[in-house]
Amino acid sequence: MTDQTARVLLFSDDIDTRKAVMEGVGARASKDTPPIEWVEKATKDAVVDAVRNEDFDALVLDGEATKEGGMSISRELHGTFETVPPVVMLIARQQDEWLATSFGADVTIPDPLDPIVLQETLAQVLAGDL
Repeated sequence: MTDQTARVLLFSDDIDTRKAVMEGVGARASKDTPPIEWVEKATKDAVVDAVRNEDFDALVLDGEATKEGGMSISRELHGTFETVPPVVMLIARQQDEWLATSFGADVTIPDPLDPIVLQETLAQVLAGDL
C-alpha cells in the first residue's frame, strides 16, 4: 500500500453488488487507512490479468457471481501466483465460510452486505490485521 492510496480490486459480475460494496465502504475504510482506489472487474479473465499485471493491496471477490464465482477465481489465483493479495470473499450464507477459506479467502462477509462490516473488515485487511 502506498501512503497515497490503497488499491483494491473488486470483482462481481453484478454492477449492483460492486456499487453496494463501494458505497458501503466509502472513500476510505477507516480514518487510519488511505483513500481507496477501486479497480472494478466483471470477469474471471479480467481479474487474473489484473492480478498478473498490477499491484493491489486487497481483493474483494463476489463468491456468488453467476458465471464464474469468486471462490473459483481465488483458487485459480492461489494456484497460479506465488503471492496473492489478501482476499475478502462476499458469500451468501455464513455456512459457506469454510468453503471460501479453503479456496484462499482470508476473511468472508455474508449477505446482506452491512456497510459497517464492510468498512471494518476492509480496514483490518488494509492495516494487515487479518
